[in-house]
Amino acid sequence: MIPSVKKPGGNTRGLLAYLYGPGRNDEHLDPHIVASFSPRGLPDPGRDQDATLTQLGQILDAPVKLRNEGFGKPVTDHVWHCPVRTAPDDRHLSDAEWGEVARRIVHAAGIAPGGDPLACRWIAVRHADDHIHILATTVREDGRRPKLHNCGMRAQAEARVIEKELGLHQVAPGDRTGDRRPTQAEMHKAERLGREQTSRQWLQERIRAAIPHAASVEELLAYLEADGVQVKVRRYPSGDLQGYSVGRPGDVKVNGEQVYISGSKIAPDLSLPNLQARLDAGQPEEYPTARRNRPSTSWERATDALDLLHDHLADVGSGGSRSTGEEAQAQITALGELIDATAQAGPAELRDQLRAASREFARAQRSRIRADHHTAAGLRQAARDIIHAGDGPDGSAFAVLLTALLWSAILASRWHQAQGHQQQAEAARTTVIHLQAAYDQTAAEEFAALAHRQPTVEVNHALAGAVRSAVPDHADRILTDPNWPALATVLVDAHAAGHPPRTLLAEAAARRELGTARLPAKVLLGRIQHTSRNPALNPRAEAARLRSQAAGNLPRSYGPQAAAAANPISEPQPHRRR
Repeated sequence: MIPSVKKPGGNTRGLLAYLYGPGRNDEHLDPHIVASFSPRGLPDPGRDQDATLTQLGQILDAPVKLRNEGFGKPVTDHVWHCPVRTAPDDRHLSDAEWGEVARRIVHAAGIAPGGDPLACRWIAVRHADDHIHILATTVREDGRRPKLHNCGMRAQAEARVIEKELGLHQVAPGDRTGDRRPTQAEMHKAERLGREQTSRQWLQERIRAAIPHAASVEELLAYLEADGVQVKVRRYPSGDLQGYSVGRPGDVKVNGEQVYISGSKIAPDLSLPNLQARLDAGQPEEYPTARRNRPSTSWERATDALDLLHDHLADVGSGGSRSTGEEAQAQITALGELIDATAQAGPAELRDQLRAASREFARAQRSRIRADHHTAAGLRQAARDIIHAGDGPDGSAFAVLLTALLWSAILASRWHQAQGHQQQAEAARTTVIHLQAAYDQTAAEEFAALAHRQPTVEVNHALAGAVRSAVPDHADRILTDPNWPALATVLVDAHAAGHPPRTLLAEAAARRELGTARLPAKVLLGRIQHTSRNPALNPRAEAARLRSQAAGNLPRSYGPQAAAAANPISEPQPHRRR
């Protein structure tokens, strides 16, 4: 249930005409009053042929008129308007239930506290099955104005209680960082122009898509102009930016002037100060795995950069993350930029799913916690690398990146949940669904190829021993996972590069808990592919592998593909002095 307090108005009769009229698309059916300030009832133009809108308006405006006839500045913003709507899959409430909802909302908002005989005058009009409109005049019977500061938040809190009592869809509580809901006028204008999105929604997507392309706000605005967005800036006498607003081509006023919307009114995190904080946060010192000193693609470097995010968020489930809230929020904000960059540069057949993931995660990118953007410079640089590199998505590296993005979104959801950010946590969970669909699509062919060249029975048996040794709590689930043959092949390939399978399994399990994983072998596979793509740095491990190979420990039926992987469960032992 969503109560949406509108901007105060000054025309009671005009709003009544809309509520009792046919609506802009003949959607208003049987308009009538379901509750009001008067215990004896009011003349209802929807049910009484002799009642008029003017008569009803005069009754509601009586305290306003009386106050304005006295001394002082006249009240002109006295019309309080709050539609209250249920979810599409909710049951239809009766008139009596809607009347009780209205009484509780005006009480919570401060319009008409229960038991106050001098409260404001109000009515609740129902003209559809799924919502009502509450109209109030904000001058009390004693001539004072009601205290309406944070009235919308109080109404929302009461709606959460009402939902539980009436068995309606539970809406996650907000924190004033969400997007502005499209107005009726915006939605009707988009429909009239044949557009699927309102101008505000269209502009938000364009700005978010431009962020990975820019290292400063000036670059961002230049990119938007090149992309066809109308941009208007305000500058101080020094030439520094003071503010900006953007417009959608073709969105004009009645007089033909371009409609511009400031960034802060498009989304809270797209205001000029917030964008400057994000884009001017500096460059990263190095990627977490830069010490490996090996050539890599932008997709592989992005996966490296995500390791830092995992370090910031990985301990949430065990009592808190390893970083401050400001650092964690910065990592999550930058994660949204990386998802958006992936959607723009990824394979064409995955664009729809990845763009849906980016749109959903936009809500998870912001909260009341101020982000320390300097700590996420590496992740943001990874997003720019993907956009500018032009090296194209490598199938294997891209699949590994998607697994890292998946786990990052899961960690973001858990972090928001631990902080009490319900809407952000839900947005991150929805993002996971879209990323999972994209990963399943891109990895299907690769998994089939890996499974096709799975190792022999003898080597499989040895690898199973490594699994039981490294991940004993989840070994049975891993070995019965349909993706085990593909994981076994990856382990053999990794061992051929000098990585002991037991160590890889233990490390991967430590980086990604498996208790909630539906397919644990599939989860481990992506992580191990990421780790094992780098040559082993341990000379003792390499020497042990060569000695094992020379000793002829490899089964004859193992085959040439993994000839270097002598003993999949052998690990180098510490050198003991005699």
